[in-house]
Amino acid sequence: MGHSLADWLTLREPFDAAARSVTLTRAVSDALPHDRTVRIVDLGTGRGSNVRYLTGRLPLPQEWLLLDEDADVLAEVLPAVAGTLDPRCTMDMRQAGLGVLASTMFDGRHLVTASALLDLVSESWLRSLAGWCHRIGAVGLFALTYNGEFRCSPVEPEDDEVRELMNLHQRANDKGFGRAAGPDAVAAAERCFSSLGYRVQRAPSDWRLPPDARDLQRQLVDGWAGAASEVAPGRTSMIRSWLSRRLDHIDAGRSHIVACHEDLAAWPAGGA
Repeated sequence: MGHSLADWLTLREPFDAAARSVTLTRAVSDALPHDRTVRIVDLGTGRGSNVRYLTGRLPLPQEWLLLDEDADVLAEVLPAVAGTLDPRCTMDMRQAGLGVLASTMFDGRHLVTASALLDLVSESWLRSLAGWCHRIGAVGLFALTYNGEFRCSPVEPEDDEVRELMNLHQRANDKGFGRAAGPDAVAAAERCFSSLGYRVQRAPSDWRLPPDARDLQRQLVDGWAGAASEVAPGRTSMIRSWLSRRLDHIDAGRSHIVACHEDLAAWPAGGA
């Protein structure tokens, strides 16, 4: 995308917060302990946007374990929450790869959570995740998983083809978790948790990007075009033409984009 990961995470955070399911967040909050410290692990925490969203919406006090393999973005968490974090919240940050899940990540946790992660991992990784949650009896809350749909206005005739190519790229991706579930991730996660007796609830959490969200729109369409070109190099000319027209719409202030995601919450048997 031509930008650092930290820049991308900063740019998307307000749109993430606006998109998330308040209903699922409240239901998860109601299921957590209200008589003792709530212990939470955030997987792939990045700059801590999931922490910032949830701290004011979950019971206090809270004890967070933040895990990410990127030390640079993890170092930005504390400055980003300075002056805003409730003093009853504590955070332990650890640089850690998530390709193999381990007991040290989960022991004693009441809530396992992540944001914008599940579409990057494999179904076998999701089975492992559900298994760890089941072992410790934890609630799960996983936000903003891409579900394979986006809509652009004005419409261009190649929109559907570019979307399908981008989805093929997602399914062929492997970032150290095995072949990514991509657009199928929410359905796969539901299967994995349901097979262990969890009650699962899903809710839409779509980005709705107005014309003035130019920077995020540009990065999105540029990323989509790059992914499509990687899986279909023979269609590069078409994709470049599509990208040029999409960027023209953005620059002219007439572009609306809906990027579709889902939130998923999972409660163990006997939970909420």
